[in-house]
Amino acid sequence: MQETTSTRFLDGYGQIIAEASTTGRRLTRGELESRRALGAQAAEAGHGWRALVRSHLAASRVARPSSTDLDSVLSAVEQAIDAFAEGYEHAQRLVVRREEAARREFIDDLLHGRGDAGHLSARSERFGLRLSRSHAVAVAEGPATYDETDPVPREVEAGLFARFERRRILFTTKDGRMVCIAPADQDDVLVHFAKRAHAATDGGKVAIGRPRPGAGGIGHSYEEALNALDVARRMGFEEPLLRAADLLVFPVLARDRQALVDLVESTLGPLERARGGSNPLIHTLIAYFGTGCVATEAARRLSLSVRALTYRLERIHTLTNLNPNDPMHRYTLHTAVIGARLLDWPTKRT
Repeated sequence: MQETTSTRFLDGYGQIIAEASTTGRRLTRGELESRRALGAQAAEAGHGWRALVRSHLAASRVARPSSTDLDSVLSAVEQAIDAFAEGYEHAQRLVVRREEAARREFIDDLLHGRGDAGHLSARSERFGLRLSRSHAVAVAEGPATYDETDPVPREVEAGLFARFERRRILFTTKDGRMVCIAPADQDDVLVHFAKRAHAATDGGKVAIGRPRPGAGGIGHSYEEALNALDVARRMGFEEPLLRAADLLVFPVLARDRQALVDLVESTLGPLERARGGSNPLIHTLIAYFGTGCVATEAARRLSLSVRALTYRLERIHTLTNLNPNDPMHRYTLHTAVIGARLLDWPTKRT
């Protein structure tokens, strides 16, 4: 037993045990309060419960009067340690809440690029990251929203750390999604996270941002992952794992929004003159381009005959003056179709 422990957290303990066990009385309110206060101090100082109990039991043997029966001693010890434990547990819950609040604040600052980079780096070691390295961020999105108390993220987190216990990684939830941050050279961590999250969410999607250096890089990687999930929703991608690096064409297209709107409306606007509106013809182009311009496969996806599909392609040519089978025209049409899906056009008009 360390001297600091015996003097700080056993103050008055021997006297209380000796007096209470000799007379057989219960501990007074003041004595119980003193034990609770010392228990709270021990928790706030970070002392482990096992060592504290051991030191109390050792002090009990020393304080026990030789003429006192064992039951009286045990009764006094039980009351004293129970009060000490009550104070310890209450303070520990407060410590945990403060620690969680600090962790949440750090994660928010990190993901949104707030705060001084040097200060973030100093705080990062406490939460298992070294911001001198490059990191990548993976974001998992399921059919429901989650926080860290829900069974799904707890299951994913347990499986992740069971396999990568000694890795410097960070798991959290943010805005209803699960987030994993790992060093850039540990892509296996993010892939494993993606597999577990996909399984635990019954088919949810996971996006991985590009590796970026420094504290600000984590925020950029996080935003890329969120944008990749948004693109997947708009484009109807079915892949469970998306990488921002593979989808760079989409933010490039969306960067000049007005130019994209002009392209979509000038290219596909004439399709609205068709009977039934533009949507059937746009879906025809989506299927046609999605199959590499193989008419039979596109017709199968649309539950059409090849003849009906061919008629629709001819109708598109007539209305837009762009031939889907001409390489140059095809590029313009395909880009416009991608833009329409990104803009949710014509449902949402700018």
